Amino acid sequence: MTQSTNDLPGANLPPDHIPNSTEFFGHPSGLHTLFFLELWERFSYYGMRAILVLFMVAAAEAGGLGLPDATATAIYGLYTAGVYLLALPGGWLADRLIGQQKAVWYGGIIIAAGHFALAVPMQEMFFVGLVLLVVGTGLLKPNVSTIVGELYPEGGSRRDAGFSIFYMGINVGAFLGPLICGFLGESINWHYGFGAAGIGMLAGLIQYRLTQKNLGQAGAFPQTSDGPDQTPKLWRGVWVVTAIAVAVIASVWTGVIRINPVAMAGGATGLIVGVAAVYFVFILARGQLLGFEKKQVMALALLFIFSAIFWSGFEQAGSSLNLFAERYTDRVLFGWEAPASWLQSINPIFIILLAPAFAAVWVQLGRRNLDPSIPVKFALGLIFLGIGFGVMAIASVYAAQETLVLPTWLILTYLFHTMGELCLSPVGLSAVTKLSPRKFLGQMMGLWFISIALGNLFAGLVAGRFDDDSLADFPMLFGSVFGVTVVGGIVLLALTPMLKRLIGQPH
Repeated sequence: MTQSTNDLPGANLPPDHIPNSTEFFGHPSGLHTLFFLELWERFSYYGMRAILVLFMVAAAEAGGLGLPDATATAIYGLYTAGVYLLALPGGWLADRLIGQQKAVWYGGIIIAAGHFALAVPMQEMFFVGLVLLVVGTGLLKPNVSTIVGELYPEGGSRRDAGFSIFYMGINVGAFLGPLICGFLGESINWHYGFGAAGIGMLAGLIQYRLTQKNLGQAGAFPQTSDGPDQTPKLWRGVWVVTAIAVAVIASVWTGVIRINPVAMAGGATGLIVGVAAVYFVFILARGQLLGFEKKQVMALALLFIFSAIFWSGFEQAGSSLNLFAERYTDRVLFGWEAPASWLQSINPIFIILLAPAFAAVWVQLGRRNLDPSIPVKFALGLIFLGIGFGVMAIASVYAAQETLVLPTWLILTYLFHTMGELCLSPVGLSAVTKLSPRKFLGQMMGLWFISIALGNLFAGLVAGRFDDDSLADFPMLFGSVFGVTVVGGIVLLALTPMLKRLIGQPH
């Protein structure tokens, strides 16, 4: 049975839930506010990410931390995974206590503080900064996406197009961030690059506060309530968890607790799988869902698995592909060597160029009832990603011969990865807003980001195998990623009829 628009999140809200004006490319004016907030937040995130691994592996005399590749990429995986892992409690906090708009505001403030902590040239402040970034992004990231969905209570292909425009804003920031932060970090001082990321986040916060009225009541209040008697208990629980987290961080700071990043990343992988499984079971068993809601949550659970596979490959960009760019790519242009981090801007360039085209294609196909189903789009995303790693497998054959390769190989790889991303990522965000039970909307968005967290952990662990001592193994390593992602796409195509029944789409 096809899903009625009345079953979609936000469909039964009062008319003043969102502003009626359509001032931003034919979309609600609130999309303007969220577009530029996310632009600056992603500027800060991707600008910092572009130099993170390079800073950690750089020698101490060059201003870096001098860490081994495996340790640096494991920390990278833990950080990027933590960013998305904390999206689940961030979604819960918004749903239950403060609403999405406040969660976005407070999250942005904490993110800015994290970047400025990284700008302080002290190793202890480096790890404090990473923790603040994880916490802040966990608050901001799931909730800003949720508000985007709330702007389109009618659902349909128009919401998909809105998410694609929103995604284009993300990538404008992702394009500028590595160029500015990467240049400052690699060419002048690593901490200047981190400081520039903090300034970008401040710009986003100012813009958000000045235009927040465009959002109306979308995300202004908690979606669910356990009653006024339960609210103080929930807040006490929040403060207890916060106190425990601070105590653990202090113990690590003082050396009372010593961690092995590689071992920690491996353990965290199992923990995340367990958390996700338990949460899906909890929602299905105790969430008091209607029959069609249970089916849609089951569909999201299956898509969760393939999303994790996709991101485990895609997030090699900031680790193994970044190191490949620095060590094995000819970056000399007219006698000047470009920063390796600048190649991190290739993917966003392609996003900016291709996102409007993909959005238009989905809308046009939707008008003709030919729009590919969500699982088909996911499968295409995995296959395109795999083809990109096939390109890298070939490039690594030349690199293994101790020959610097042209950046063309990485550019072509990022083209295929971008096509895969556009098939999967904005569609996945839109699917969560479509298929999630309304009372669990923020939490389901947070749970969705856990799939990205899992992918990032895998990415960090895999990237640890890409070092100078294993150069001859590069073709096999990239080839294995190619095989896993392409096979995953084929399996998903085979599962599409079943998934369409769960989602409620016609055959």
